[in-house]
Amino acid sequence: MKVKIFLPLLSFFMVLLTAATSFAQTGTIKGTVVLSNDEIADNVSVTIKGTHIGTVTDAQGNYEIKNIKPGTYTLKAAAVGFSSKEKSVTVTSGSEVTESFALVTTSEALTEVFVKGNANKYTKSESEYVSRMSVKNLENSQVYNVVTKELMKDQLVTNQDEALKNVPGIYQLWGATNRAGDGGSWYSLRGFITQSLVRNGVAGKVNSNSDAANLERIEVIKGPSATLFGNVLSSYGGLINRVTKKPYENFGGEIAYQSGSYGANRLTADVNTPLNDDHTALFRLNASYNTANTFQDFGYSKSYFAAPSFSYKVNDKLTLSVDAEIGNQDNSGMPLIYLGGTPAAIGISNAKDININYKRSFLGDEFVTNTKTFNVFAQASYKISDEWTSQSIFSSNSNKAAGPQTWFYLLPNEQLSRNAWNTNGKDNALEFQQNFNGDFVLFGALRNRLLVGGDLFYGTNKIGFQSFQNYAPYDVVNYNGATPNYYDFNPINVNARLVGNGSNALYLSSASISTYSAYVADAISAIDDRLILSAAVRYDYFENKGTFDAASDTKPDSFSQNAFSPKFGAVFQIIKDQLSVFGNYQNSFTNKGFLNANVGGTLVMKQFDPEKANQFEGGIKVNAFQNKVSATVSYYNIKVKDIVTSDPTLPNASIQNGTQFSKGFEVEVTANPIPGLNLLVGYSKNESELNDLRPITAGPENLINYWFSYNLQASKLKGLGLGFGGNYGDATFIYNNGPGQTFELPSYSVVNAALYYDQPKYRVSLKVNNLTDELYFNGYSTVNVQAPRTMMGSVTYKF
Repeated sequence: MKVKIFLPLLSFFMVLLTAATSFAQTGTIKGTVVLSNDEIADNVSVTIKGTHIGTVTDAQGNYEIKNIKPGTYTLKAAAVGFSSKEKSVTVTSGSEVTESFALVTTSEALTEVFVKGNANKYTKSESEYVSRMSVKNLENSQVYNVVTKELMKDQLVTNQDEALKNVPGIYQLWGATNRAGDGGSWYSLRGFITQSLVRNGVAGKVNSNSDAANLERIEVIKGPSATLFGNVLSSYGGLINRVTKKPYENFGGEIAYQSGSYGANRLTADVNTPLNDDHTALFRLNASYNTANTFQDFGYSKSYFAAPSFSYKVNDKLTLSVDAEIGNQDNSGMPLIYLGGTPAAIGISNAKDININYKRSFLGDEFVTNTKTFNVFAQASYKISDEWTSQSIFSSNSNKAAGPQTWFYLLPNEQLSRNAWNTNGKDNALEFQQNFNGDFVLFGALRNRLLVGGDLFYGTNKIGFQSFQNYAPYDVVNYNGATPNYYDFNPINVNARLVGNGSNALYLSSASISTYSAYVADAISAIDDRLILSAAVRYDYFENKGTFDAASDTKPDSFSQNAFSPKFGAVFQIIKDQLSVFGNYQNSFTNKGFLNANVGGTLVMKQFDPEKANQFEGGIKVNAFQNKVSATVSYYNIKVKDIVTSDPTLPNASIQNGTQFSKGFEVEVTANPIPGLNLLVGYSKNESELNDLRPITAGPENLINYWFSYNLQASKLKGLGLGFGGNYGDATFIYNNGPGQTFELPSYSVVNAALYYDQPKYRVSLKVNNLTDELYFNGYSTVNVQAPRTMMGSVTYKF
């Protein structure tokens, strides 16, 4: 009996002894990774070359690889956008080897300035897209703001609209309608309308609210930017550039589930893996599935999104990448409320005076629009020499949408007219861009950064609309009190009326445009790289092939126009790599083409000249105290000439006599004053005037955004964090014909809060939006009520 007991115990102790001996015969490699552009070096791949052994750095840039057998190895550190580095390390039994890396950015070839312990996670100053040259933020005369993935993570951001609330001077006019042609969200930026049409520097249109699943960051590039981006993708106020996640060199990722108010459910996955042993072929997939209701009695959305990304390093000179965005959304959102007459006729001049229960949708069922997106992108980067690189980019965007669209008109005596039409359409865009970048020294002391490039863009759209006969409303209802026919406004009844004599004939629109562009930009550095002078110019040939009329086999409004767009800038670094002053001149234009005009009292199609915008701007940029404080302060003045407006002498006619002035002040500060504390504060003031009146496209005159977060650093609860922030906006006009003829959306102050517990293998988060349950609105000639207090919880598993 004793023998039977002794043998198993002996076996158990032998296993322990073998394991202990095995562990004693292994070692550990650990260290820190820092990046040359002061970014946080988290999620950087550190691998033992020729094996599958490796790890990624944590939020402080630290890594550790345990249980390494004795021997000499090649240790490799790599991050997307940075030159990888390799070091030889020797591991002995029981040893702990410390090896640290400093990675230098490849796309920007920045000076090797290594800042240890950087934790200012709400700033990412450097961008390869803003100037398309190796120019740091402190060297760049243009203003741009960045929303980092760390900030989006702390705020539980799920889409682009939420992320952009962190940018000074941008205001959402209305959310995505998902309709064909122009269904993405609309924003006001420096007083002018813009949409999110750019992804990684090229065309990337989406006709819905862009999912945040594959967003590395969002860049908002300020001011007229046609010189590098053209007039099709940018506006006079600037542009929005979505920067997406890229594959990295080791296996890893995370899976997250979120759930919240009004039936919100979201499942996301981020999976990355090398596809071969030498880690030259990499694959990453980001995906999401979402369902949510609105806070009203009807209204919901359901969507899925997938973004596969593949890269292949052919050799030390050539790298290829292909990625895609695949999306599908069913959306029954809240209808927009337009003014059905002048404020005087309606009897209301402020949205706060509308006596309506906003939890009622005034829909009788779900009006569902289906939107599909299929975007494909490809890029080839080639190192021609130590001084020259080539970048070839292809972009294909395809968006489709079908389904009913609903809206209301606000009428006198507390009434609404309920309106609908059926829409069905698609738009496609192809872009090819070629860039050659040089970085070399002239005359022994002048650093010259040169960009020579070209761009071909081709876009088409085909859209059909069908409305009720004579554009009449479906019905008129009282919005205060009992509404006996409330549920009559539903898809079955609407579709029945849109048949036969109950509807107008189907209106079809088919159009295509092309642009052929060439540009050159140069940045010359002198005085120890402290003075940077830059200049650029674009030549753009625009061709509108017109709206095709199949009945007559004609395109009566086809036209073509040429335009030049210059740009100049100057930067002087008062304290090198810490404080600079800058100034710029930027230009943009918009091709207007054929429109109805008043010719002798008659409507006649007339070709209008391009509108032209010019901006002068100056300010300071700061990146001080080892990147613990980053700030941009700027003043801008934009003038747009030859604006096309409505001709007051003849209905449905246009006249080109408008001039818009837009000037303002913007400031953004991000800081990490003490370990664990991060803050972001933004303020903008915009004064806009179009023909002596503030245009309804300008949004609020004053906007404030802020976010503070703190996570414990040295306690048993390390990783526990709290976030707090929000937005303020002045009252703004959605109708403005002068004193006594205005309709106003009231000022608002929205407060949000978040709580999270972040660990190496998991993260638990809670977010409350609109903590005080503020009733507020946005709009562009519309009254769009925003969501009341909502809550969202999230659990993330990391691997």
